[in-house]
Amino acid sequence: MPQDKVKDERMWAMLCHLTGLSIFIGVPFGNIIVPLIIWLIKKEEYPFVAEQGKEALNFQISMTIYSIVAGVLWLVFIGILLVPAIIIVDLIFVINAAVKANKGEGYKYPLAIKFIQ
Repeated sequence: MPQDKVKDERMWAMLCHLTGLSIFIGVPFGNIIVPLIIWLIKKEEYPFVAEQGKEALNFQISMTIYSIVAGVLWLVFIGILLVPAIIIVDLIFVINAAVKANKGEGYKYPLAIKFIQ
């Protein structure tokens, strides 16, 4: 594979991970929609993007579910501790995954439910 294509593949894989943070800038469900769009467009062209896009999507869907549950648990005050923990975990894991993808290394998120095989 030509060097430029390898760089592009790594960049798109990294973006699959980083766009999961779009929810923090106010894009409703952007953490799922934006990586989904990138994955759908680039998965046929780049195998690494196909793999890492699925990982990013599974993780962001999982984090959304965890956040909804924590939001409901906020009513019984448990969520007060869970919501900040979920945000911190999301930030740390996404940044770690993006750095690894930029190096060309695959990343498997812990805590991710495998919705997309």
